[in-house]
Amino acid sequence: MKELELKYGCNPNQKPSRISMVNGGELPIKVLCGNPGYINFLDAFNGWQLVSELKKATGLPAATSFKHVSPAGAAVGLPLSDVLAKIYWVDDLGELSPLASAYARARGADRMSSFGDFISLSDVCDADTAKLIKREVSDGVIAPGYEPEALEILKQKKNGKYNVIEIDPDYVPEPIEHKEVFGIQFEQGRNELKIDEAFFSNVVTDNKELTEQAKIDLAISMITLKYTQSNSVCFVKDGQAIGIGAGQQSRIHCTRLAGSKADNWFLRQSPQVLNLPFVDGIRRADRDNAIDLYIGEDYMDVLSDEAWPTIFKTKPEVFTKEAKRAWLDQLTDVALGSDAFFPFGDNIERAHKSGVKYIAQPGGSVRDDNVISVCNKYGIAMAFTGIRLFHH
Repeated sequence: MKELELKYGCNPNQKPSRISMVNGGELPIKVLCGNPGYINFLDAFNGWQLVSELKKATGLPAATSFKHVSPAGAAVGLPLSDVLAKIYWVDDLGELSPLASAYARARGADRMSSFGDFISLSDVCDADTAKLIKREVSDGVIAPGYEPEALEILKQKKNGKYNVIEIDPDYVPEPIEHKEVFGIQFEQGRNELKIDEAFFSNVVTDNKELTEQAKIDLAISMITLKYTQSNSVCFVKDGQAIGIGAGQQSRIHCTRLAGSKADNWFLRQSPQVLNLPFVDGIRRADRDNAIDLYIGEDYMDVLSDEAWPTIFKTKPEVFTKEAKRAWLDQLTDVALGSDAFFPFGDNIERAHKSGVKYIAQPGGSVRDDNVISVCNKYGIAMAFTGIRLFHH
């Protein structure tokens, strides 16, 4: 197949729409089910690159949950604790395969943003992963292959219209890529930057210690940023992104956004949230929305006399600002990556509030000394990579 016609482009009024190879060759994909659209393919191809690089960097199966051409979550296939399995709503599935664990982490870190996602998997999709995908609201999946049972499970989703794409794992794109805007063609070399342990060798702070897990987490953050719409900042802990701030014009807004998502991820693990008495039969999306409101500033939207009986069996206590802060103070050893330099120390101050202990960023700001000084104040280890990772 050299060309695939699509229903429309980014919006229904943008016709015609298709994908094809620049060199006229065969497309490296097969559509096994469904009818993927323009944005689906953008998410699929960016996500596939991300998980392929995560697999190469860590040796572990990887998954990402994409929404609107940026990852909502990304992770590698490490086992889930009982608490993580519960907050990701997979505690009823038993022990998951490494690939299913990777997707549970990628999907579960920011369930609000992942709603209706496009999934990318580094490995052949197994039945465990397919069963997990089937129960979530999602637009489609791309993987290098599918076990027969997994494919049958996925073909049942959306009444047989769920988008399932198989990609040739040996496909290597041309070294020069092109993009057209306003009738004008842009051309650039592909970003083939390899991110490994050597990427973090220039530690510029008083604290020079980067643990092995910190190096893995920093690599995950930087690879994730490589495929996230800039400006972007990514918080990572124990092999998974826990907060991604994408597409903000100000870097501090990226850091605040990513930090708030990381905070929400950790607050969901608190006993006060884990023990919320939801009514029987509440839908997964409604439960996610209720938790997001309960731990946020608009908690009265779910605790008002009119609202709470439709959500909870008994009215929960308010999760006070002081109680949330006390719980968040237990979040530690978080890694943070930034796709460009931090221009002010306020980014470090905000990162510190979310347990950040390790940072990687390009460096090169006229205020590098100030940023380093704030890191030293909190004992944070920060590496200058010297390389920017903008993605547009």
